[in-house]
Amino acid sequence: MIPQYGKILYATDLSVNAAHAFRHAISLARHYGAKIHVLHVLPEVDSSVLNYISTVMGEERLVNLELAHKDEITDQIRMRLHQFAKDELADHPEDLEWIADIEVHHGSPVGQILEVADRLDVDLVVVGSHGKGKLKYAFLGSVAEKLLRKSYRPVMVVPLND
Repeated sequence: MIPQYGKILYATDLSVNAAHAFRHAISLARHYGAKIHVLHVLPEVDSSVLNYISTVMGEERLVNLELAHKDEITDQIRMRLHQFAKDELADHPEDLEWIADIEVHHGSPVGQILEVADRLDVDLVVVGSHGKGKLKYAFLGSVAEKLLRKSYRPVMVVPLND
């Protein structure tokens, strides 16, 4: 059976070259009439850094600060992603209809991408990959590489030029 893509998860790190992978997701959405679910994951702050800040600020104050700003940051990133899509599709604003939703999560990028892919029951995950140093042609970015190993869904990895 030939695969049909009805739901695509486009996971982005909002890097400068992330638009390249987004264009691939839009092209597939056009071709298949698919909906794109945009996802950005804010990685958790390293526990050693949190421990240090907690020691300096006090644990209760740190928790209150995190709670007060988590929603604000999430909303700002969601608005940034919406603007990113509008800017990228300025020549073809009708393509905005392919975007079903924009989600921002906190946690492990790979874990969150896999969890959202399962929850939405997507047919394809599209991510960009950054080359790393001299071995950039030998190794994918760590998130893309882990997704390829852990996902049972198809994953399209788009090389991003740094």
